[in-house]
Amino acid sequence: MDATFGRGGHAGAILQNLIANGRLLCLDRDSAAIADARARFASDPRVAVFLAPFSSLADCADQVELGLKLDGILFDLGVSSPQLDDATRGFSFMQDGPLDMRMSAGLGPSAADVVNGAPLHELIRIFREYGEERHSPRIARAIVKDRESQPFERTLQLAEMIARVAYSHERHKHPATRVFQALRIHVNRELTELEGALDAALARLRPQGRLAVISFHSLEDRMVKQFMRRHSLADPMYAGLPDMPAHARPKLRTVGKAIQADENEISANPRARSARLRVAERLDQGIAA
Repeated sequence: MDATFGRGGHAGAILQNLIANGRLLCLDRDSAAIADARARFASDPRVAVFLAPFSSLADCADQVELGLKLDGILFDLGVSSPQLDDATRGFSFMQDGPLDMRMSAGLGPSAADVVNGAPLHELIRIFREYGEERHSPRIARAIVKDRESQPFERTLQLAEMIARVAYSHERHKHPATRVFQALRIHVNRELTELEGALDAALARLRPQGRLAVISFHSLEDRMVKQFMRRHSLADPMYAGLPDMPAHARPKLRTVGKAIQADENEISANPRARSARLRVAERLDQGIAA
């Protein structure tokens, strides 16, 4: 059995059920997570750990075995608890730290670079598209005005400004929640990475292999749902033909509905409240609609 998993935290559980000659591939963009995984699983030759985004799945699999097909793939999307809990990473609006938010530390523009450098219309687009923030214009205008006198460098500096100019329309949700989400998604190109990861997973799953995706906000979940639905249907162009070509046949079968955490799990892990798990199974190329 060969499987690919997105976070080291899942690896221990799956290794208990992995056969002796199976392989487990672990991918993460965060060097701290990779260091932890390599230390934990250094003695297990079945585990291969890669500092890489999920979209690099095919390249990582080829490093283990050229053309390697996988029995199971799990993507655990979004920011991790260690990243949120470390104020120096700049993901959280609940504690003060540098306005960074880069999952790959030091690579590419930071959230501060975006907040201080993007034009007004681009900030509005980011907050609206990636955060679905209804107060996007108001918040963006306040940022542009305030940064003229003092650049935004700290998480609480930005969060407190947002709280002054906008209010949360969701109970128990901080006014800065959606803006911080939007900045994080933009800085890390998360939706683009997810698109590439899903395509790679479809290409690398063996028949009857399963793809499982855990998402934490509606944009990710919508992409995953649409991807699985799209590939579970035949190409309508060939509907009714007696001999449908392989490329037009369904490639996936969705397995059940989206799974959400129950009350017991949420009580033990409040961050699971927004999690959605979707699963699909790879079909044989020869299966027609």
